[in-house]
Amino acid sequence: MEIKQDTVVRPLPSEELIKNHENSWRLSLPESFLEFIKENNGVEVEGATFDCNNRSYVLERFLCILEAIKNHPKGIYDIDVVFSQIGERLTDNEDLLGAEVLPIASVFAGDFVCLDFRIDKNNPSVCIWSHEESGEFEPVTYNVADNFTQFLKTL
Repeated sequence: MEIKQDTVVRPLPSEELIKNHENSWRLSLPESFLEFIKENNGVEVEGATFDCNNRSYVLERFLCILEAIKNHPKGIYDIDVVFSQIGERLTDNEDLLGAEVLPIASVFAGDFVCLDFRIDKNNPSVCIWSHEESGEFEPVTYNVADNFTQFLKTL
């Protein structure tokens, strides 16, 4: 995987901004993902492919965390923006407050790589969310890796 350094979305997220988002999502992001996003916020990638569910996927870019979403040209790639668009298709729990499956990267053709907190709130796995197979409160996901570090190694 090649990270296109000139595509890092700035400003990089501060500790305070990340904590505010974690509180809103009612979860704690894994340290490996935090380290990555603090340096590679919203970055585009090349040559980032992985196999899952008998398919090959092409990762296009990681999502970002922004403070001023409306005023930023890359605001459409903000995790909160994406989550607000597909959130009801990421859970089967209509009463859920926060998140349990959080999109972190976009994949060619509309799917998203997500951190999956459903089994372990402290150590999320990484899954692919299928936009074509998922319905409102009927998410379809496929496990990709046991954690974010392992996921990066697959790319």
